[in-house]
Amino acid sequence: MGLYAKYVLPKLIDKACGQAPMAELRSQYVPHASGRVLEIGLGSGHNLPYYTAAATSVTAIDPATEVTELAAKRISDAAMNVELISTSAESIPFDDGTFDTVVSTWTLCSIPDVERALAELRRVIRPEGKFLYIEHGLSPDASVQRWQRRIEPVWKRIGGGCHLTRDARTLIAEAGFTVNEGESSYSPGPRWAAYTYRGVARPG
Repeated sequence: MGLYAKYVLPKLIDKACGQAPMAELRSQYVPHASGRVLEIGLGSGHNLPYYTAAATSVTAIDPATEVTELAAKRISDAAMNVELISTSAESIPFDDGTFDTVVSTWTLCSIPDVERALAELRRVIRPEGKFLYIEHGLSPDASVQRWQRRIEPVWKRIGGGCHLTRDARTLIAEAGFTVNEGESSYSPGPRWAAYTYRGVARPG
């Protein structure tokens, strides 16, 4: 691992993911988590302050320990027990139907095998559970898409593997979820990085 990935990238991710528009979206979705919760891509823990007492526990997974080390204070301040496991969503070490809620915020963009990860989420969520997601990705505008495709190869190198051209809603649906409540629009920021999908999906 290079010095950039170990020392610089974690702080950049923490700062980028702490912006006010992202906090506003977190405040709209994360409080709906309930029961036993699985959060993929904990990062530096920006979601943790938004969980309510309805979430009885949070199991958080993330393979990037350099980033999750920044989450220590947010974990200690959390209102519920938070278990952090250093692993990828592509291989979740829990039985089928373990969790009531799965949460993913700005995470699907950076998972190498996103289809496998979504299949794992579908496996570990209960049949009556819910999947809360906020993700950025492919714009519906052709001119923006062209820029996304041009920028993506470089962006992946400096952004920890982040893809700009993934259609999160389609990926979630193809994994066997039904998107009951979903919307998408541009968030503040560069249009090539700011098209945001968010919603609530349930096992189909």
